[in-house]
Amino acid sequence: MIGGVVNEGISERGGWRTTLRDAVRLERPLPPTLASRRLRRLIALTAVAVVVVEALNLLSVDEPGFSLLVRTMWALLRVIGFLFLMRAVRYGRSVARPFGLILAVTTVFAVARLAQPREGSLIPQPAVIAGFVVLAVLCAAVVWLLFKSPAVDEHLSARPMRRHVPGWVLTARVAVLAYGALLLIPFLVAIGTLFDGRRLPLPVTLVLLVTWFALFLAVGFVVPFGSFFVVVGKTWARWLIGALSVVVLIAQPVLCYSLLGLDGLLRDGVPMIITALLGPYALHRSRGLETWVRPHRGTPPVPASSRESA
Repeated sequence: MIGGVVNEGISERGGWRTTLRDAVRLERPLPPTLASRRLRRLIALTAVAVVVVEALNLLSVDEPGFSLLVRTMWALLRVIGFLFLMRAVRYGRSVARPFGLILAVTTVFAVARLAQPREGSLIPQPAVIAGFVVLAVLCAAVVWLLFKSPAVDEHLSARPMRRHVPGWVLTARVAVLAYGALLLIPFLVAIGTLFDGRRLPLPVTLVLLVTWFALFLAVGFVVPFGSFFVVVGKTWARWLIGALSVVVLIAQPVLCYSLLGLDGLLRDGVPMIITALLGPYALHRSRGLETWVRPHRGTPPVPASSRESA
């Protein structure tokens, strides 16, 4: 009896030690493959294309306004996102797929809304159009390799899993984590309308701005914790994130149209609509799937394509 209790205590301490060791253990990158090298080079080329297209667009404007500067800086910050994507591919992390998808789609929308001239002709300059087309093709190629290349799939599935998390759960987490940035950038642009181009009376504008900022704070506080508990598999967290997605899906486009007009709705509301629809869709697709479970010891990693076909 006493020996059984002692053995149980020892095994429990051993389990905690293993968990702690796994938490602090530094992971090493996987051995590079030809497919992973090509994908990382393509991602790097896409990041360079983002910088070039934004520079061309900024230089083509005689007097860039506050909104253009804010959106251009946000688009350039996406280069950091592409660097993180390169690292995720290098380390063979499965989160590279949903992160790459959302990063590519939002980047295309960000550059497209910046390429449209603010005044004069409705058609951008030929150099801007050519740069946007090249960038769109590069982003599409990155997404295609992440999801359709068997060699890339094998590389991203080669690392032994500590915890199994379905791809759709990861997609939901990455999508909802993008809500904060998609709220913040148009909010900063809307602040600029207080000094130039205000569409509504000042008291109404201030009330809407305060509401917008409160929504941003709520999302910034709830989403990181809520999305983590979604990964862990808590049902209440799925309902919380789903309800929050509905709120931002309705509120952000309405605020964009009210303070920034139709132009703001197209430039900032549409990316939020796409992302806010992707999050609940990913939650729906992941219903009933086991998440945050330890794989069987000795079980080799299985490529995602094989798991889906099974």
